[in-house]
Amino acid sequence: MASTSRPELDAVIIGAGWAGMYMLHRLRQIGLATRVYEAGDGVGGVWHWNRYPGARTDGEWMWYSYSFSPELEQEWSWSERFPAQPELERYANHVADRFELRRDIQLRTRVVGADFVEPERRWHVRTEHGEVVTASYLVAAVGALSAANVPDLKGLDAFRGACYHTSRWPREPVELAGRRVGVVGTGSSGVQCIPAIAREAAHLVAFQRTANFSVPAWNVPTDPAFEREYKASYAEHRRLQRESTIGVHWSHANLEQSALEVTTDERTATYEHAWRNGPFTLMNSYKDLSSDLRANETLSEFVRSKVREIVRDPAVAEVLVPTTHPIGTKRLCIDTGYYETFNRDNVTLVDLKSTPIEEVTERGVRTGTAEYELDVIVLATGFDAMTGALERIGLRGRSARSLSVKWAEGPRTYLGLATAGYPNLFILMGPGSPSVLGNNFEAIEQQVEWVSACIAFMRSTGAELIEATVDAEDGWVDHVHELADRTLFNLADTWFNGRNIPGKKGGFTPYAGGYRAYREECDEVAASGYRGFTLSPRPRDDPS
Repeated sequence: MASTSRPELDAVIIGAGWAGMYMLHRLRQIGLATRVYEAGDGVGGVWHWNRYPGARTDGEWMWYSYSFSPELEQEWSWSERFPAQPELERYANHVADRFELRRDIQLRTRVVGADFVEPERRWHVRTEHGEVVTASYLVAAVGALSAANVPDLKGLDAFRGACYHTSRWPREPVELAGRRVGVVGTGSSGVQCIPAIAREAAHLVAFQRTANFSVPAWNVPTDPAFEREYKASYAEHRRLQRESTIGVHWSHANLEQSALEVTTDERTATYEHAWRNGPFTLMNSYKDLSSDLRANETLSEFVRSKVREIVRDPAVAEVLVPTTHPIGTKRLCIDTGYYETFNRDNVTLVDLKSTPIEEVTERGVRTGTAEYELDVIVLATGFDAMTGALERIGLRGRSARSLSVKWAEGPRTYLGLATAGYPNLFILMGPGSPSVLGNNFEAIEQQVEWVSACIAFMRSTGAELIEATVDAEDGWVDHVHELADRTLFNLADTWFNGRNIPGKKGGFTPYAGGYRAYREECDEVAASGYRGFTLSPRPRDDPS
């Protein structure tokens, strides 16, 4: 039944992932009555929803974790270098319990509308259950990777077998043993699930549209001695993270030398060493791999040579070799035996560039040259990233203007944290911020702490509303695009720039200037009294 009352809160947070949980913790600390709405039946965000076989982080445990609590850092032990989904979800639940967050989190509740009501100067938030609450502040913590991209495949509804999207994998076990499985997509989720499913399935068919670069994770159990040593100096490691470009610190990163300044033998030796140490090490082998196409090509060709070494069938190897984009311009995948999987007798690779899917039939998938009979279809087709989840909330700002209408030609934010015409709306991990270009935890903590400090400032000075100015927003959007133009990112069709979604506009949306520069800019804005924002006091005749 629809609620007729409108309970008043200080703040509403949408989403109970890493950002939403920490935002709740910080807003409680400054005394705000806050409620979190979460569509899922548990906390953890992306690690609650993405339960597909093989799902794990591409961040190492020592930096892919919260840093705000030294006690939490010391008490929690990770079992692997790259933790898998079940362990990440357990960590999320541990955090929720340890900081007593659950009493202010309402699960199984999707927000379907949020309107800024100008006469009241408050947000009215509506849920799918008919509940309406009002709040002074609204925080969108919906995540950059949470709105599933379901491909428009002709006949998909006619398929008589089971069909799953990787980002909405069921909690109950999915029977794959002895079954014929088709996986559509070879991005991060496809690269992770294909090896895991191939070990169970009678036969696996991988439908690849675009070959992606992937490097081995070299995942290992956590060494107790290393853990003790690392935790003994955690504070210093975290300091170095915050001062780095992507929220991660490596003592062996080489950001002073060009890949073109060394001999071929020296460069190959460097890449060989980095190949054995993980994806972020590889992309930080030289300073210009993300900005100079010639330098990047040396690394791209090195990884292509690795694919050809691993995959025994030369024809299959050539289909798997990425040629459409420079390495690192799409999200670099990490894997556990991905290329090796195509040496298995029970795995078939289908190149959709040469033979596209024509339709899904009752029995499987038909391309221009064959029909593949399947029992299960897995859609590893990723997300309507960066903006998709925000636009699906139903946000309406001043004059009831819809956010999806405002952003029709691409997202527009100031600092990635606010958008003009939407007072007291804060966006976490949104377009115009570094968000996905590095360590998510580092980005989340910086943004949450900035937002909570901003709200505390407003309450201490009597400001009721804060709103980005149009000029500041225009300048920031131009700055974000300029930074992207200095890199190679625009040379790829990727969810970074929305080209994975037909008709989506906006260009490259993350801030590519690095975490440290972004943090400094945000700090300067706050120190200047929130330059680029308009702060409005409560009207004098307002009795509240």
